[in-house]
Amino acid sequence: MTRYLRKIAVSDVGMGCMGFSHGYGTVPDHDEAVDSIRAAYQAGCTFFDTAEGYGKERFSPGHNEQLVGEAVHPFRNQVVLATKVRIEPEEVAEYGVEGALRHHLALSMEKLQTDYVDLYYLHRVNEDVALSDVSLAMGKLIDQGLIRGWGLSQVSLDLLKEADQVTPVSAVQNLYNMLERDCEQTIQPYCLENGIGLVPFSPIASGFLSGQLHSTSQFEKVDDVRNWVPQLSQENMDKNQPVIHLLNQFAEAKGVTTAQLSLAWMLAKYPNVVPIPGSKNRARILENLAAAQVDLAPVEMQRLDTALNELTIHGHRGTVEVENRQVGYNRATHTKWTN
Repeated sequence: MTRYLRKIAVSDVGMGCMGFSHGYGTVPDHDEAVDSIRAAYQAGCTFFDTAEGYGKERFSPGHNEQLVGEAVHPFRNQVVLATKVRIEPEEVAEYGVEGALRHHLALSMEKLQTDYVDLYYLHRVNEDVALSDVSLAMGKLIDQGLIRGWGLSQVSLDLLKEADQVTPVSAVQNLYNMLERDCEQTIQPYCLENGIGLVPFSPIASGFLSGQLHSTSQFEKVDDVRNWVPQLSQENMDKNQPVIHLLNQFAEAKGVTTAQLSLAWMLAKYPNVVPIPGSKNRARILENLAAAQVDLAPVEMQRLDTALNELTIHGHRGTVEVENRQVGYNRATHTKWTN
């Protein structure tokens, strides 16, 4: 089936490709990563997400874009490629916002082996760079056919409105899952009203909603963001087990996995939601994509939502993270994040 990020048609479930280069410890070898991305396409996925910075910790900036570009090259025009950009005040002072964006975009297109990008996200809003200027420059890139649409990540409703008034935003990539539901009350009503797609990253809560993680789980010490995810502290994983118990009950009744159920829940809840679960494991990738085939009836959704609303969730990251000469600056908590 097809969903829309404003005017961009994509598969119901996309694929977050970050884990092949960054964020979850040891990565698969090159050929396995490429083969897994191609297997996702064969299974019906037409939406692949990357970023210019994915891979800089273990390899170099653009490593993930290169993998994705190579993998989808044989069927480039049949898929939607999304990548992300960060621009710094120093670049803007020298080249201007538009000049800085063009420079980054040219590098990304070279690595992705393409002459256009379907969806170009501002990875994080930088408070020292005028968002209205970024939005205006994105509009020029759209007019020239270099990108088809643009988006924002981890933004507040006020920031979204500010950007959308200059150049219409195609998608917002915010944290959204059963443990992090801020978007339902803030961003999502505006997105629905204006045809903007909501692209949840970490829709399975970094693997927690799969039921495979426990308080005894050990994450790698190098380049594994799960060490910093609030819900994945040992204490909070214990406290959030009632969510897993609830998912197990519903999943067993449907004959699906808890990961598939958590994805099917958001797909059934909103027509503009396109989750991009990320995994390094091909079997998990195909399992996640199959969530689009899980049908949840209105009565099942009501029962599930009612039960979820009665649970207390422990650990909260939130959805508003802006940069101020820092990486992943969180306005509310002043916490630094690495993804």
